[in-house]
Amino acid sequence: MKVGTLLISLSLLSCNIKNEKTTLTLGHTHDTRHVVHVAMEYMADRIEHYSEGRMEMVIYPGAQLGTEREMIELLQIGSLSMTKVSASPLEGFVPEMQVFGIPYLMRDRNHFWRVLNSDIGQDLLKKVEKVRLKGMGYFDAGSRSFYTTEGPINTPDDLIGKKIRVLNSPTAVAAVKALGGAATPIAWGELYAALQQGVVDGAENNPPSYFISRHYEIAKFYSLDEHTFVPDVILASLPVWQALSSEQQGWLTAAMSDAVEHQKLLWQKASDEAMLAVEKAGTTIVYPDKAAFQAKMVDFHASFAESPVAEQIIQIKKM
Repeated sequence: MKVGTLLISLSLLSCNIKNEKTTLTLGHTHDTRHVVHVAMEYMADRIEHYSEGRMEMVIYPGAQLGTEREMIELLQIGSLSMTKVSASPLEGFVPEMQVFGIPYLMRDRNHFWRVLNSDIGQDLLKKVEKVRLKGMGYFDAGSRSFYTTEGPINTPDDLIGKKIRVLNSPTAVAAVKALGGAATPIAWGELYAALQQGVVDGAENNPPSYFISRHYEIAKFYSLDEHTFVPDVILASLPVWQALSSEQQGWLTAAMSDAVEHQKLLWQKASDEAMLAVEKAGTTIVYPDKAAFQAKMVDFHASFAESPVAEQIIQIKKM
C-alpha cells in the first residue's frame, strides 16, 4: 500500500465516530511476541467489553506505521489514534521527560512505580497536551542494563573506550559519556547488525528486549547494573481524544487502567523468563557493585540544577 493511501486509510480509521462502531487505530514498534503488544491486545478486548462492542481498536505492530517519532507526528495531526513510545524520545517534545533517563535516580522497581503513580508522574502525562498529545498511562519497561560483545562491565572503567548503543535521547547520550563510554544512538532495528559488524561494542536494555531481539547471540555478557528505569508511555492523539464523547473517553480510560495492571504482571513474568533463557543460551550474567556507578553520577545529577527537572529530581530522591 502506498504511503498516501495508508495515511488516508488511517485518517478514516483513527476515530470513525460517525458510524455505529468507533474504531481507534494504535501503532507501535514491537514484535507481536513482545509483552507490550500482548497488553495492547488485552486493552483492545477491554474496550470491546466496556463499550459492549460499540468501540474497537485495530493494532499495527512491528513499526508498520513508522518509527516512534513518526507515529507521534501522526497522532499530532489526528491520523493515528494511539501509540506506545519510550519516555526518552518524548524529551524532544516535553523536556521534563528527561528525568526518566537520569541514571540511579530510581532505587528499584517499587520506587519507580511510586514515582509514576505520584503527582510527578501524572503531571508529566498532562504536559504532553501542549504538543497535541494525550498521556493515557505508563507501561513497565523494566530497568536498563549494559550488554557487551567483549567481556562484562564490572565497573565504570570497563566502559572506557567502548561504543555503546543508546536511545536517541540527549540524556542517554550524556549519561553514558559521564560513565566513560562512547554513546552511539542507533535505530533499534539496525542494532543486531551493528553489534555483529562491530559498529558498536554493546548496548543497554531490559531483559525481554535483550532476549527477543536475540542480541544475546552476539553480545554474550549482560551486566545487571540497572542504571535507569525508563517507562513506556501510552499516548493518544489529542484531536482524536477530544472528538470522543465523554462516555467513549470513559471506556478508553477504563480499558487503559486495566491494561496497565495486566501489563505489570506480564512484564515481570517475561523478564524472569528472559533471564532464564539467555542464561541457558550461554550468556554470562554479572551483578556489578552499583556503588561505583552511582558515584560517577553525582556530578551528572548536579548538572540538572538549572534544568526543568531540578525540582522533580529533588522530590524523587525524597520519595
